[in-house]
Amino acid sequence: MSKQDRMGSVAAEVRACRKCELWRMRRNPVPGEGNLDAKVMFIGEAPGYWEDVKGRPFVGAAGKLLDEMLSKTGLSRGEVYIANILKCRPPENRDPLPVEVKACAPFLDRQIEVIKPGFIVTLGRHSASYILSKAGFEAASITKVRGRVFKASLLGLEVFVVPTYHPAAALYNVKYRDELESDFQLLKLKLMTLTV
Repeated sequence: MSKQDRMGSVAAEVRACRKCELWRMRRNPVPGEGNLDAKVMFIGEAPGYWEDVKGRPFVGAAGKLLDEMLSKTGLSRGEVYIANILKCRPPENRDPLPVEVKACAPFLDRQIEVIKPGFIVTLGRHSASYILSKAGFEAASITKVRGRVFKASLLGLEVFVVPTYHPAAALYNVKYRDELESDFQLLKLKLMTLTV
């Protein structure tokens, strides 16, 4: 089965999913999008208002900032894959609940297995916690793990994990924005110097 077919199957299952209550409130599920042969995969936490409206990841204000950061790294949306842990928007953009993560994360795991990225950039504390703990690292607070690159074994793959802030946090805090930019520059450096 081709990557396209495998990812299409995940998206179809996301659209039909009733594993938690979020499907009742969503307008559109947001499976993810991007290059299925991407070297870099970005993983956020959950869709927000505009993502729910459009059915696409990172299309609101945080998405504009993500696009800006990608550009400074020499990347474009067409070269990367972008997904979230949760595929449906939580009410009022609240944090994902553990029961929701447990129900939804297998979709993300399958997406990672399809793409086989060399780098995973986690956007936000929930994403960092999920990916790092799955790779066997202690999921410390985002302020303790950002600014570092973790070499990890994840789902049978050798990957570099780069945890950073969610772009939404950087919209409201200049310090986070500076550190987000610094983390993207670290990604740029590692992309130039490391091979998986």
